[in-house]
Amino acid sequence: MNLPLSKIAEIAGGRLVGDGSVMIRGVARIEDAGEGDLSFLANAKYVRHLQKSPVSALIVPANLKLDSDLPVIVAENPYFAFMKVVSAFYPAKPPEPGVHPTAVVPDSVTLGKDVSIGALVSLGENCQVGDGSVLMAGVVAGHDVRIGKACLLYPNVSLREGVRLGDRVVLHNGVVVGSDGFGFTMEGGKYVKIPQVGTVVIEDDVEIGANTAIDRSLLGETRILQGAKIDNLVQIGHNCTVGRHTVISGQAGVSGSTHIGDYVRIGGQAGFAGHIKIGDRAAVGAQAGVSKDVPEGTMVSGYPAKPHREELRMEAAVRQLPQLLKEFKALQEKVRELEEKLRKSC
Repeated sequence: MNLPLSKIAEIAGGRLVGDGSVMIRGVARIEDAGEGDLSFLANAKYVRHLQKSPVSALIVPANLKLDSDLPVIVAENPYFAFMKVVSAFYPAKPPEPGVHPTAVVPDSVTLGKDVSIGALVSLGENCQVGDGSVLMAGVVAGHDVRIGKACLLYPNVSLREGVRLGDRVVLHNGVVVGSDGFGFTMEGGKYVKIPQVGTVVIEDDVEIGANTAIDRSLLGETRILQGAKIDNLVQIGHNCTVGRHTVISGQAGVSGSTHIGDYVRIGGQAGFAGHIKIGDRAAVGAQAGVSKDVPEGTMVSGYPAKPHREELRMEAAVRQLPQLLKEFKALQEKVRELEEKLRKSC
């Protein structure tokens, strides 16, 4: 694809500054960009790459000043604008609608318009699949599963019985939704399984990364609210709630009956004890161990998790320990010398 920069500016929704006739043939990171490529800069620390880059044009924020004659597209959110251009150069190619001959689709299943059912997909009795949804190879859905409109399920997604997906849900390879919650009770000297008879509800516009597992509830439902984004290899326990537009990074683990509010940001490998509440717009640092409630708008980090500024002060103090220990030993030696002098003088 070759497009003039003026057309690229229209796609990006930004303001063109400079020569709009420059032809753009591709998109690339600023570190890798060549002649004819478009890139973006959202952070001043990456401006240094311009010295060696033959990039032809950039998307930049209004507050970024460049000592360069390169034509630019000024955008309020340069990363988002760049993503729109990337999508134009690499448009999605959904599979053709239809049901693959190897798919298992009982007569009781309801399929909407323009649905694509891939090879070796298995749908249980009374499943429903909404208009325009795509189920790629190897997807398995148990009985009474509801899949909304324009959903995209990548290969080997597993939806257990009774799971409900809203519209425009994206589940990446190997996602498991509705597996049994981790519930056992001790009886007669051995653990006995507690039946997990609830379900999982995933609302509209949720995206879940590869090999993430979301457990069904003991009773009622585990619920992932509208617009939440969950990374790869995340565990969501039974009876949890993940709020609207909350983001959870990879390898985080959320124990049962934890309730996470709206617009919460959770770093990678963070862990949550069960039966706690994370307030709206809170932030949890990577590898934090959260054992109690986090108030709304608070940022916590560390193990055990504590207010972020307090954790930073503690980390700074820990880094000084080797020097403090050295100084302490020196003081001990001086005290011994003084004690020895005092003893001899007596």
